[in-house]
Amino acid sequence: MSKIDIGALAPAFTSTTDRGEIFSSEQLKGSPTVLYFYPKDNTSGCTLEAKSLRDGKEELQRRGYKIIGVSPDSVKSHQNFCAKHELNFTLLADTDHSLSEAFGVWQQKRMYGREYMGIVRTTFLLDAEARITHIISKVDTKNHYQQILSLLDAE
Repeated sequence: MSKIDIGALAPAFTSTTDRGEIFSSEQLKGSPTVLYFYPKDNTSGCTLEAKSLRDGKEELQRRGYKIIGVSPDSVKSHQNFCAKHELNFTLLADTDHSLSEAFGVWQQKRMYGREYMGIVRTTFLLDAEARITHIISKVDTKNHYQQILSLLDAE
């Protein structure tokens, strides 16, 4: 598992979107991107985070950013998640964990004394060349888009 640092280019990858289309890392170039990794569709924290980004999309777009979410859920699960919560951005199905592993967010976790592998909730802000400018590892799920704006405003 690799560790990604600020200043690094996003790793090369291909994945499938919630619309069943192929998405490659080359498509990250051209505009800044909020690339966020979350554990599971339709869980409480993940839903709060997605709804925050949905509600903040207009302001993020005004600043030039597109939003892309990544979880190990299937395309079908993403389609249902988007429809249920009126999500207005792309979700990538990382069913084989390769994208999560490339970004270093597929890690061993513990819950209720049980150990398992899963996504550690993390957001990467990328510039128009797909270079990492910020890494948010302590995500405020309910206020995530405001958390991102605070980082951008501090520059």
